[in-house]
Amino acid sequence: MLKVGIIGVGTVGASVANILRDNKNIITARAGIEIVPTIGVVSNLHKTRNVDIKLSDNIDDVLNDDSIDVVVELMGGIDKPNEIVRKALLKGKAVVTANKALLAYHRYELQELAGDIPFEFEAAVAGGIPIINALRDGLSANHIKSIQGIMNGTCNYMLTRMINDGIKYDDILKEAQDLGYAESDPTFDVGGYDAAHKLLILGSIAYGIDVKPEDILIEGIQNISSADIAFAKEFEFSIKLLGIAKKVGNEIELRVHPVMIPEDKMIAKVDGVMNGISVIGDKVGETMFYGAGAGGDATASAVVANIIDIARRGKGSPMLGFENQPGEKVTLMAKENIQTKYYLRLEVADRPGTLAKIATILGDNSISIEAMMQKPLKNATANLLLTTHISVERDILKAIVELENSGVIISKPAMIRIEE
Repeated sequence: MLKVGIIGVGTVGASVANILRDNKNIITARAGIEIVPTIGVVSNLHKTRNVDIKLSDNIDDVLNDDSIDVVVELMGGIDKPNEIVRKALLKGKAVVTANKALLAYHRYELQELAGDIPFEFEAAVAGGIPIINALRDGLSANHIKSIQGIMNGTCNYMLTRMINDGIKYDDILKEAQDLGYAESDPTFDVGGYDAAHKLLILGSIAYGIDVKPEDILIEGIQNISSADIAFAKEFEFSIKLLGIAKKVGNEIELRVHPVMIPEDKMIAKVDGVMNGISVIGDKVGETMFYGAGAGGDATASAVVANIIDIARRGKGSPMLGFENQPGEKVTLMAKENIQTKYYLRLEVADRPGTLAKIATILGDNSISIEAMMQKPLKNATANLLLTTHISVERDILKAIVELENSGVIISKPAMIRIEE
């Protein structure tokens, strides 16, 4: 018998306990041993919870119970969960967590502390999609060339509604909050930070690179306008918030931001609250993983899968950096060295010489225009919408500053990167 203690019996924690109860027979058959949820720890014992396990408000009731084999951490946050997971590992207990923020900052040190003790976190990325095990096991014969992921259902829902139904950002944000997809303070989701935490975990597994959220490029969807969406449709692009990991030589690109992506690509078809992750391996080619990225049962499904894996194997195996070769050293590519295509939206004075001045500034910064569209606005102004050929991030940022100071730009230029 494998006994499980659950720290944090909210939506996901309750689903974990109930899946272990409801699917007991098939789980026992697949694990080769009975798995029993024994105790759950909550902050408020007076709150009604749909579980039939013993509840406590004392974490030590799990950590100091020698009969508990697996600790499931579902609290959220960073510092307190880090302390709890460390204590559990030091006591020799296996740990399963769905805490992407914890892993974004402490994944390597916790894995090192774990050693041969199982430390699993499938549910931390893309909810019920088994992307971590796919990278670690299913694709382990491949060098991973790139990962592109829609990993935040809130942003994907909002962008889908903005594109398909013409709803403005402020209106769809309120709708997402009313539906419970977005928090009252939505910054963590719409600002790209949630997706960044998940991307760092995938980047660690694929490339063995240990960086923190502060080290990578993170931008959100707050500045996407109806003009951007109209341009994207005109040129057969879809706009998605993507987490991108890519190996270029011995450097790794890690970035999260809105992207214009051709609408015929598989990942462009992932709509609503769903998540989708495209992984390209050097031997297998492109593989696509699609499913629910959040929700109690979907996330709990991944947690229980980890517990079953622990029951089968009985010891830990490295989840981070499986691709590392002897003598190989990969480093994070500096943000300013990223190379891609770009879309620019410029509100300009609609008068002779404007386009020439803009073209000169771009040309002086080694940026060439690939496509362009002009949309008249009121008061002798226009939106100039253009895409570039492949350019360097530092050049486009420098050009944007110069355009702002050129005298022909009326408001701050908007920029979206293009991935083809």
